[in-house]
Amino acid sequence: MAELKKLANQTIIYGSTTIIGRLLNYLLVPFHTYIFLDPKNYGVVGEMYAWVALLMVVLTYGMETTFFRFSSMHEDKPKVFSTSFWMIFSTTSLFLVLSLVFSQPIADILKYPSHPEYIRWFSIIVSFDVISSIPFARLRAENKALRFAFIKIANIVLTVLFNLFFLWFCPLMISKGIAVSFFSLIYQAEIGVGYIFIANLLASSIQMLMLLGTCKGLKFHINRALLKPMLKYALPLLVLGLAGIVNETLDRILIKNLSADNLNDAMHNVGVYSACFKIAVIMSLFIQAFRYSAEPFFFEQFKEKDAKTAYSVVMTYFVIVCSLIFLGTTLYLDFIKYFVSKPYHEGLHIVPPVLLAYMMLGIVFNLSIWYKLTGKTKYGAYISVGGAVITLIVNFSLIPLIGYTGAAWAHFITYFCMMIASYWLGQKHYPINYDLKKIGFYSFTAIALFAISYYLIPFHKITSHQLLIKTIVNTFILLIYILIIVKKEFKILKVLFKK
Repeated sequence: MAELKKLANQTIIYGSTTIIGRLLNYLLVPFHTYIFLDPKNYGVVGEMYAWVALLMVVLTYGMETTFFRFSSMHEDKPKVFSTSFWMIFSTTSLFLVLSLVFSQPIADILKYPSHPEYIRWFSIIVSFDVISSIPFARLRAENKALRFAFIKIANIVLTVLFNLFFLWFCPLMISKGIAVSFFSLIYQAEIGVGYIFIANLLASSIQMLMLLGTCKGLKFHINRALLKPMLKYALPLLVLGLAGIVNETLDRILIKNLSADNLNDAMHNVGVYSACFKIAVIMSLFIQAFRYSAEPFFFEQFKEKDAKTAYSVVMTYFVIVCSLIFLGTTLYLDFIKYFVSKPYHEGLHIVPPVLLAYMMLGIVFNLSIWYKLTGKTKYGAYISVGGAVITLIVNFSLIPLIGYTGAAWAHFITYFCMMIASYWLGQKHYPINYDLKKIGFYSFTAIALFAISYYLIPFHKITSHQLLIKTIVNTFILLIYILIIVKKEFKILKVLFKK
C-alpha cells in the first residue's frame, strides 16, 4: 500500500504537469477553431501533427523505455545516459539535414507545394523534441518530478503565449493602427495556420535550452558494448511504437485521402475530426499522467515479492478512474462541445467511441508490463503490428463508406482487439490475477448509464428546456455512479487518501 501511495503521489505530480499543460494547450483548440472557422484550415494542423507523432516514434526508436530498463540495471548510469543521448542525437541530426535539403519534394508529395516552409519548421520542431526526450527520461528515472513538471509546463505556457501573440495580439495592434510598421514585419495574414507551427518551434527551442542542466555528466561517447544490447531491446519497441502511432494518428492522413473526392472537402473532414477528437483528450490526459509515473513504478516493483498483486490493484483503480472520466465527459458533452466552434459540432458523435478507445489503450499499457519487465518486447511488437493491420483494414473499409465516423470506430475496434490479445498473451507468459469481475462491473455500468442518458435525449437533438432537464438527470446519474464506487471501495480509498 505504501508503494501504491507513492505511485498515486507521483501520478498527481506528473498528472498536474500533464493536465495543467494539456489544459493550457487544450484551450488553444477553441482559440484555433474560433479563429479558423473554416475546418479545412484546421485540417492542415491536424494532418501535420499526425506526421509529427509518427516521426517522434521513428526517431526515438524505443530509447526512452530502453533507458529506464538499462539505467535500473547498470551501476554506471552516466554511461547509459551518454550512450542513449548521443545515439539519438546522431540519428536525429541526419534526419534534420535530409528534411531541410528535400523540403520542397516532401511538400509536393504531401500536397502542400506552396508551403515547403511547413516541412522545414516541423523538421526542426521534431528534431528538438526528439533530442529532449532522453533528458526528460532521465528526470523521470531520477524521480525529479517537480523539475520535469516545471519544464513541461513552461513549454506549454510559451506555446500558448506565442500563439496568442501571433494570432491575436499582432492582428489586434494592426487593426487598431498601433505600431503598424513594426507589427507588419512580424505578422503577415497569408501565413495563417503557419503561426501555430512557428509558435511550437519557438517553444521547443527554449525547452531544449532549459534541459541543458539535465545533461550533467554527459560524455561525448557512445559505449558500443552497451549500445548493442540496448538496440536489441529497443528495436522491437520501435516496431511496437510505430504500429501504435499508426493506430493513433494515421487516420488523419487516411481521411484526407479517402473521405472525399476533392481536397477541400477532405481537409474539411480532417479539420472537423481533429477538433472533435481533441475533446476526448480529457481521457488521454489521465492516461499520459499515469504512464509517466507508472512505468518507473512497474520496473521498481518487479523486484518485490508481491509485485503481481500491486499490478492487479493498479489496473482495477485505473479502470475506475477512466470510467469516471468517460461518464463525466459524455454526460456533459452538451456543454463541453462549445470548446470548439459551431462549424465543428457536426463531428460530436465520434467523442464517446474515441473516449472508450482511449480507455482500452490505457488498459493495454497496463497489460504491457509483462513483456517490458521480462524483456520479451517482441510480443509487444506482435500486438501492435496486429493492431496496425486492423487499423488499416477498418479505416480503408469504413472511411469511404461513412467518412471520419469510420476512423473513430476504427480506434475502438483496434484497441479492443489489442486489449484482448495482450491479456491472453500476458496470462500465458506472466499470469496476473486481475479482478475481471470488478473491472467489468465498473466499465459496463458506466457505458450503460451513458446509453440511458443518450437515448433519453441525444445531445445533437436538444432544446434549451430539454438541456436543463437532461443536465439535472445526468448529474444525478453521475452522483449515483460515484456513490457506488465510494461504497464498494471505501476501505482502500480511505487508506490512499489518509495523510
